[in-house]
Amino acid sequence: MRSTYFIITLAICFCMSLHAENKANNYMKQAQSSLEQKDFTKARYLFLQAYKAFSNEGDYTQAIDCGTKATYLYYRENYYQEAFELCRQMTQFLLTEEQKAQKTFYDQRFQLTKERLQMYIKLKNAAQAQLQLNTLDNLVSQAGSEKLAEDFLYTQASYYYTFGQNEQGDASFSKLINQYKDKKEYDKVSECYKHLITIARSANNAPLMERTYEKYIVWTDSVKALNAQDELGALQLKYDDSLKTIQEKDDKLSGKQYMIVGLCTLVVILIAGLLFVAFLLLRFIVLNKKLKNIIQTTNEHSEQQTKFIQSISEQMKPTLDKLNVSAEELRAEAILTRVNALKQFSVNIQELSSLESSLMEPYEVQSFNMGSFCKKTMDKVKDKIHPDVEVIVDAPQLEVKTNAEQLERILLHLLNNAASHTTSGKIWLEFKRKGAHLCHIIVTDNGTGIPDELKENLFKPFSEVKDLAEGDGLGLPICALIANKLNGSLSIDMDYKKGCRFILVLQI
Repeated sequence: MRSTYFIITLAICFCMSLHAENKANNYMKQAQSSLEQKDFTKARYLFLQAYKAFSNEGDYTQAIDCGTKATYLYYRENYYQEAFELCRQMTQFLLTEEQKAQKTFYDQRFQLTKERLQMYIKLKNAAQAQLQLNTLDNLVSQAGSEKLAEDFLYTQASYYYTFGQNEQGDASFSKLINQYKDKKEYDKVSECYKHLITIARSANNAPLMERTYEKYIVWTDSVKALNAQDELGALQLKYDDSLKTIQEKDDKLSGKQYMIVGLCTLVVILIAGLLFVAFLLLRFIVLNKKLKNIIQTTNEHSEQQTKFIQSISEQMKPTLDKLNVSAEELRAEAILTRVNALKQFSVNIQELSSLESSLMEPYEVQSFNMGSFCKKTMDKVKDKIHPDVEVIVDAPQLEVKTNAEQLERILLHLLNNAASHTTSGKIWLEFKRKGAHLCHIIVTDNGTGIPDELKENLFKPFSEVKDLAEGDGLGLPICALIANKLNGSLSIDMDYKKGCRFILVLQI
């Protein structure tokens, strides 16, 4: 009776284990499918579920693989806090599994440390990136793995080139290439050059890309020469064997032997000639393609610059025209208004440029009460709101962590716009929590609204030409860039027709 009960228990445990394993594999397959479809949010969620399922099973190999993929999908969208937290969880999980197994999992430690390094490289934090690189070097030395050593050289070269240390990058890259050359793995050498060109393009390092591309062309040509030499050697070997056989069978066939030698020599010459012609043709095609790409890129940049300058000129022309008219009519107040508009326009352009160049530099954050914050912000614009307009603030007393000063700038701009265009009805300021780290801040009014044809380009600067005294149209583009630096996004509700509704989505 007891043995029967024991067998049943074992069977139940086995089935539960099999179910858990199938569940983890299903998560991983669905995540890969979502990644291929570029649904990154869903892929990240599924990789996280797969990581948890595999870690619960103690499958550290699959768990770390899924965890690092989820980490990448976090920081590619600038969710660095979540990415680093997940790395810390994986580190603790590895330590636990290593203690159970009484050994070090070098491959998984290398994979996890490399992901941290990529985050610091993206953040341009050279000091922390160097620490992670040193950790990788120690892991490779301790593991004694050829595969990890090759991966480390790739990673090391990428680090040096990203931070402008081209000489050190060249040294690491040359060491990696020489290893493949010694093994005659010429395809891997070509892959290395292509990978380096990708690194240079990502880092916007034009000199490195040009220098690498020239080396790659030379290498491609040398590979053809090496292959041709191998073919020539094979032909020569066949010729020598044939010659020896002929000499052993019949010394009297010297005349035919000379003919065979002549034919073989002619074949070799023809092959060499064909290879040389093919080499010249391929080199011409590659150089011609490179020249076309350079010309196309230059034309595109020139066109963009011209459009930008034209937009600025067209934007300022109506204001300058009215300044001229105002000056003729001696309307001092009108002149002063437009001069101030021009000054504000200059300030807004400078801020717009500054924000665009510092998008990767997030603001400092601090905790504050969102309910009190929203009430105080609405109070600052109440004197500008029409008496017939009802003001509503719907924000719970919750603590959030972000930059209060920059958030207030966005909300004040939206509320001032609502006050300017609303003479009756209501103005709402709402705060809604959508998840553990996701919230929506919504500004709604019953004003005149915005025409549908203008909504599409609402957050694009210089999309409309008008008198600057009526507004330069840069307020919303600046707010959108500030929202981006707050790890969020600003958009308009295209379906709301009773006025305007702006939605600020924040990751907190």
